Amino acid sequence: MTISRRTLLGAAAVAGSGALVPGAAQAAPRRAVRPPMLRPGDRVRVIAPGSAPDTRLARGIEILRGFGLEVELGAHVNDKYGYLAGTDEARLADLNAAFRDPGIRGVFAARGGYGTQRIVDGLDLAAVRRDPRVFVGFSDLTALSGRLWRGARLVSFYGPMVNWTDSRTGPVEIESLRKAVMTTEPVVLTRDPAEPSAAVQVPGTATGTLLGGNLTILQTGYGTRDFPDLTGAILMFEDVDEAPYSYDRMLTQLRRAGALDRIKGIAIGQFTNAPVTAGQWTAAQAVQDRVGDLGVPVLGGLRIGHGNGQLTVPLGTKATIDAAAGTLTIAPGVTDRA
Repeated sequence: MTISRRTLLGAAAVAGSGALVPGAAQAAPRRAVRPPMLRPGDRVRVIAPGSAPDTRLARGIEILRGFGLEVELGAHVNDKYGYLAGTDEARLADLNAAFRDPGIRGVFAARGGYGTQRIVDGLDLAAVRRDPRVFVGFSDLTALSGRLWRGARLVSFYGPMVNWTDSRTGPVEIESLRKAVMTTEPVVLTRDPAEPSAAVQVPGTATGTLLGGNLTILQTGYGTRDFPDLTGAILMFEDVDEAPYSYDRMLTQLRRAGALDRIKGIAIGQFTNAPVTAGQWTAAQAVQDRVGDLGVPVLGGLRIGHGNGQLTVPLGTKATIDAAAGTLTIAPGVTDRA
């Protein structure tokens, strides 16, 4: 029997490991914390907080080594436990070991899939605050990015997994990842009219903190300690394998809950593998209907997410939407301080 991601996410509330919350009583810093940029020779750790990686992991490791980084694997990266990359205890141990080791300067997710929500409440936030470092992941790792932000104000990076897919990520995307984590250059994305989400647009400009990630993970995480306060934020979202009504339902729930009441704008990534049914709304039309009346600028068509040409963006830094120009300009997510 095939188990859908949505079924698994629905079970997350009863399968979570919320009893383990090291450092949770400490308040997060008020300002965003940008980690030191990675440099050639730095040690980085690959971990699997969700699903298990496959043979594509070797290609991602090759790319990171091509940046001059020393790549290590978490002790349990190759474990398997049902549809997870090892038991909750093993995956959490790898996660915390990566953030506790003072020699590790970057943490990269091996793969998304499902499972991060089960362990994210056990993240050692005290260790994260003591020694901030780069974290890269997307999709299921939205939960971890949100927890890093809520608990430590750590800027993270929404970018490719180490389980690398060459068929959808080439030299441009490799360079996007490298520049995001190894330079202090701003990140500028331009609307791609070929992206299905490019049809979603509301004129205007806005500046705010870029926050968000995968819409399914955001919506299922609402009310938890990894859902960010979106007051004054530019909300970024994308998704994969979701029908138009699913985008409608998720955005409707967030609207009803008041989560979108004080956002400054919306930046929309890829609608990957969204089915199209004759005579019905597309995903873009459903989203336009749900966000077009919020009174904020909206820019779709950004190559962020599960589709071809995936680019890397920092979450937690200032960003400016210019819907007319079709650009999203994001302040660098790293600092050049050692």
